Amino acid sequence: MKTSVLVFASLALLGSGSVLAQSDVLKQKGCVNCHAPDTKKVGPSMKDLQAKHKGVASDEVVAKLKNGKGHPKVSGSDAEIKAAVEAIVK
Repeated sequence: MKTSVLVFASLALLGSGSVLAQSDVLKQKGCVNCHAPDTKKVGPSMKDLQAKHKGVASDEVVAKLKNGKGHPKVSGSDAEIKAAVEAIVK
């Protein structure tokens, strides 16, 4: 029983860490300057982006962001941009 509690507690901590990492990458890449979770700022809300890109491969979105197609060009490694995309689209 104690083992089960420890396993679930560990998973909860790991899950909360990934949420922090996701929000950090969104801040680091500047996404939150133009995109809010539920409301339109300069760009569409993250909720609207989720709906728009549902079922679209994250690599396609990363390529558009790196090339500046339909969005200002984003600098960073593919891994950083992919982490930001996956944090929004999840």
